Amino acid sequence: MDHRHILRALSGLLIVLFVAMISTTVVSVALPQIIGSLDGTQSQYTWVVTATLLASTASTPIWGKLADLFSKKLLLQIAIGLFVVSSIACGFAQSTEQLIGFRAVQGLGMGALQVLVQVIIAAMISPKERGRYNGYLGGVMAVATVGGPLLGGFITDASWLGWRWCFFIAVPFTLLASVMLARTLHLAEVRRPDTKVDYLGASLIAAGVSLLLLWVTFVGGDFDWISWQTGLMVGGSVLILGAAVFVEARVKEPVVPLHVVRRRDPALAIVASLAVGMAMFGGAVFLGQYFQIGRGYSPTEAGLLTIPLMAGVLVSSTVAGRLVSKTGKVKPYIVTGVVVLALGFLGLSFIDHETPLVAVSLGMLGVGAGVGMSMQNLVLVLQNTVPLSEIGAASGSITFFRSLGGTMGVSVLGAVLAHQVANKIADGLTRLGIDPAASGSDGSTLNVAAMPPQIQEVVRAAYGDATGHIFLISACIAVVGVIASLFLTPTKLRDSVDL
Repeated sequence: MDHRHILRALSGLLIVLFVAMISTTVVSVALPQIIGSLDGTQSQYTWVVTATLLASTASTPIWGKLADLFSKKLLLQIAIGLFVVSSIACGFAQSTEQLIGFRAVQGLGMGALQVLVQVIIAAMISPKERGRYNGYLGGVMAVATVGGPLLGGFITDASWLGWRWCFFIAVPFTLLASVMLARTLHLAEVRRPDTKVDYLGASLIAAGVSLLLLWVTFVGGDFDWISWQTGLMVGGSVLILGAAVFVEARVKEPVVPLHVVRRRDPALAIVASLAVGMAMFGGAVFLGQYFQIGRGYSPTEAGLLTIPLMAGVLVSSTVAGRLVSKTGKVKPYIVTGVVVLALGFLGLSFIDHETPLVAVSLGMLGVGAGVGMSMQNLVLVLQNTVPLSEIGAASGSITFFRSLGGTMGVSVLGAVLAHQVANKIADGLTRLGIDPAASGSDGSTLNVAAMPPQIQEVVRAAYGDATGHIFLISACIAVVGVIASLFLTPTKLRDSVDL
């Protein structure tokens, strides 16, 4: 495919990727109103998010492997259909139980769309040329991450739309992308009649990861980090995943190809991706909370204030991608990106509830630039080492580990933030001569506007000051990514689609 035909097919793929990513962020702002409208509980609130996350993360490597065995275009059309039907069902849900079930199905479609888009791009474009198109991918991910809450807030507040359109809004765009891809996407598919799907390995991986994600979701809230529940869930997950490794090492067509992920460069790329994944997930989540609770801005204003993060991702991914395609070298841009990411987090670690917005913006710009330079290029490192017949499983593996690392990072950072906030609120109220237990302002409620003015000030200061601590942890984790990227082999990207 020449550049013009690639861009035509890529436009449909980018729409699909954008819709898949924004379907989570657009709902995040509307969730309180959704759960209230459906008479749901706080635990059901959590499960609306958890169900999607579990299904998406656990199914990612399976979809990647299926892309190696069957028609990539057909799988993408099936995933689009699954996503459209489940989105419509979510919009028409009449109870939280229905919504949780439909969101799990939507998570299957989301996981498929995210990995299949990367697999199809890898099947169309050589690793060396792929760099120039990574800017588009980075831009789509940045806009979806930052713009989703803005769009969700607008849809929810508009009287002529309402929260159900947070789900319906994806349908017309996804159908448009499906029509575009049917006409423009032409891949040379290789039939493999002797194919056998590793159902046992896929089931073990899904079960082990689901149990681990359930532990990450509930630890620190429903039970302590050191408890019998933790031992049971983590121990069970380790045993199930150990059995999955045993199976994957012996089957002919493994879901996660161990001979790929245990090689030096793929293994280092996966480790570095964990740090970048945490930045992509955690940065937007806690920065939005910092601006709204710690600084008192509205959801719309908070979304606008995170524009430096989005701009950093967009500009750096575009520039670095073109330089990668021009030189064929990828390691210098990955190392630079992860270093800038660590420095950006280090800058954000000094923020409190009175930090000038210019200083916060510079830190966000560094984090965004680091993510843009490193995230897609780490995928390139892995894809450059495998033949086209394994590109799906390899892409699914690195996407899976990035999502898993990001999810666990957000959970740990959230637990640290909650602990810091509770302590700072208690100290602040004690200085005012108010009993923290009697005031009911222990950080468990986010309805700051309903609190008395003097308590509002204490809560805002607690959130603003505590956010810096979690970004210091993020900077330390990013250093792990720096070390991993330094040990990558300085190879040139190949200019052919297959080995």
